[in-house]
Amino acid sequence: MQDPQDKPPFATPFEWIGGEGKVKDLVERFYDLMDLEPKYAALRAAHGTTLESAREKLFWFLCGWLGGPAHYTDRFGHPRLRMRHMPFSIGVLERDQWLACMDEAMGDVGIDADLRRRLNDSFFQTADWMRNRAGA
Repeated sequence: MQDPQDKPPFATPFEWIGGEGKVKDLVERFYDLMDLEPKYAALRAAHGTTLESAREKLFWFLCGWLGGPAHYTDRFGHPRLRMRHMPFSIGVLERDQWLACMDEAMGDVGIDADLRRRLNDSFFQTADWMRNRAGA
């Protein structure tokens, strides 16, 4: 049985995060950090010359993944994350930089600490599953 104190304060993470505006802020900060911070250089290098398409797609995906509008699946169908990321070389370094960049972005845009912990756990599972290269 779940402890009542473990129950999230909102029906969905999308509501908890603050809706589309907050998801948009998070995605923008995530890609701004990736583009500006040298500590995310390997992650940035994996994204090509422009981040515009990546910004849109992550925003659309996160809205639905968090329990909000299904913008991504309405446009593209099932996300098939692993398949769509196979063309990119993703190892431990890229995984860890993605996770650190997202965590920093969540902190910068003021995501609730409990939600941030929960999202970090989920992001780790997904990011680790996306690895397609052994080692760093």
